[in-house]
Amino acid sequence: MSDPLGLIRSGDGGVGPVGRIAPSAAPGKTDGGPSFRDVLMRNIEQVNELQQDATRAIEQIQTGERQDVEGVILATHKADLAFRALQSVRNRMMDALEEVKQMRV
Repeated sequence: MSDPLGLIRSGDGGVGPVGRIAPSAAPGKTDGGPSFRDVLMRNIEQVNELQQDATRAIEQIQTGERQDVEGVILATHKADLAFRALQSVRNRMMDALEEVKQMRV
């Protein structure tokens, strides 16, 4: 999945339009481990897959292809929970960005 807003760049140590961090100055970056961008994009893809599974399950129960209502409810709750968790991460990132914007240099 590509970065829909173009805010997350990989390989050059950039952080998008906000500014640039030198690769050696990036905190928490270890050699060989996945980058924050990779982890974030993988989680977005997983949430998207869960939402698509829930949508398919709802369509299948409506058309009569599926009979287990519990499975449909479970798929919907999983997708909802995953989306809320991702939204919480997004909100915390936006709060952190606002704090950084207000810092005096």
